[in-house]
Amino acid sequence: MNPSLRDDVVAWMALDPDENDRRTLSDLLDADNEIELERRFAAPLTFGTAGLRGPEMAGPAGMNRATVRRATQGVLAWLDEIGVDAKRGVVVGRDARRGSETFNDEVVRVLLGAGAVVFELPSPLPTPFVPYCVKALNAAAGVMITASHNPPQDNGYKLYAPDGAQIIPPDDEIVERHARNAGPATLADRSAPGHTTVASSLLDEYRAHFLGRFRVDGGSDLRITYTPLHGVGGETMMSLFADAGYANVTPVSSQFKPDGSFPTLPFPNPEEPGALELAIETADDSNSALIIANDPDADRLGAAARTDEGWHLLRGDEIGWLLASALLDEIGAAQQMVATTIVSSTMLEKMANASGVACATTLTGFKWIARAAGRGVLGFGYEEALGFAVDARVADKDGLSAALALSRLAHDLSLKGQSVLDRLDELETRFGVHATSQLALRAAGPEGPALIRRVVAELGAAPPTMLGTLSVREVVDLNDGWRGLQPTEGLFFGLGEWGRVIVRPSGTEPKVKAYVEVTPPQEGSIAGQRALGAELTRAVTASLSSLLRF
Repeated sequence: MNPSLRDDVVAWMALDPDENDRRTLSDLLDADNEIELERRFAAPLTFGTAGLRGPEMAGPAGMNRATVRRATQGVLAWLDEIGVDAKRGVVVGRDARRGSETFNDEVVRVLLGAGAVVFELPSPLPTPFVPYCVKALNAAAGVMITASHNPPQDNGYKLYAPDGAQIIPPDDEIVERHARNAGPATLADRSAPGHTTVASSLLDEYRAHFLGRFRVDGGSDLRITYTPLHGVGGETMMSLFADAGYANVTPVSSQFKPDGSFPTLPFPNPEEPGALELAIETADDSNSALIIANDPDADRLGAAARTDEGWHLLRGDEIGWLLASALLDEIGAAQQMVATTIVSSTMLEKMANASGVACATTLTGFKWIARAAGRGVLGFGYEEALGFAVDARVADKDGLSAALALSRLAHDLSLKGQSVLDRLDELETRFGVHATSQLALRAAGPEGPALIRRVVAELGAAPPTMLGTLSVREVVDLNDGWRGLQPTEGLFFGLGEWGRVIVRPSGTEPKVKAYVEVTPPQEGSIAGQRALGAELTRAVTASLSSLLRF
């Protein structure tokens, strides 16, 4: 076995607090299983698009007690390096995934052992409560134990900066540097003087604020089906619906209670094909007009609308346009701004321009969207991956408040005999059809990240001249920066007046992703434009599928 690898394993084991994980690594050493040890040690977890995420397993490439302990020591050292006093407090929360309670406990013990103040959420709760509390309490940082919509075997560690938004470079690099060099941790329990449980009154203030914005006075007859996809959003969202005036909300009973094994879902992600099948069955039985879905930590919003032919699953971009259509007048009056990402549809910018509202385009991830307004106020931000921020009180995506905002729009439209699909028709008639599609190819195994980067690099070195039936008229390596954005991994292909394609490695999973947008000419009927857009995006996606081979 490689002596350097053996030394790394032995050094890790010396600081690993978990007996079972130490035994696993020891057995692998005894068996000289270099392949498996390489998988666990060659590529340690790093802060990607949304924090640390990975499978629960022993070693630095997995989520485990040692990884969490080191990361938390890194957080403390980072706060010290940037001059933020940890005695301002660190908000700590968790979802209901397997391992989340244990990892939450590690975070709390390490923070208290270092003399930090801890504001701990009282139970497994939605992720948006952590960034909300960071801002409301003027805390030093926030930590949320969650892997959001990842598969059941994964867990994760989201880190929020003092401004309530997820950390960005170079803060992530500082945390990782200190985590790599972490030694034995000093631990303390919850009897330490710095521990506080977040008061229910603070969470009630969150509820009161968003109910004040989106409540239906006099109540609503709108029939809604809701699913939290076995996550932590269920009780909170149903309470919000009731208090907001919706008396006809039917939960998907088999998916309502938190369950980290996600027994009814292959992937607990509202974007995945089939994820809303049980919701559709429930909605048909209850004659609902709208389906609302949260992902397991309730920071994302999925939705579907009833049509004469069945159900239309709303794409993230479509939900973004709908929410913007309801919020832009208010945002303009308040002189706020909106933001979206380079992989999301370009329609928001057109909508904002028509309303006289400034619109920013950021890199992928809400850590960038949340900061797009600079010293101003972000009134609305969204990304195509079902992430929406409808209020500056939460400097991150929030599937709870976004659900209230979308439901309010659906209610208001229903009073006119319309649906959200009628609003989409209006928007695309005015601003043009924006056909989008996405390709995601997974590369499993320890060599996956390297394969993904190689494929993207090869595509950039020999870019296509055609994608589908459209000419590639511009190629940009995003590593060189683009339109004032920071360098990032990925490629931009401009399709002239027809749209664009962006290819990039996923920041949360071992995937390469391609994002396609085609904007056909505004000629003929909306149905005809949509049919042409769908045909062109299918052809572009097919070309990309043949090019992105592992």
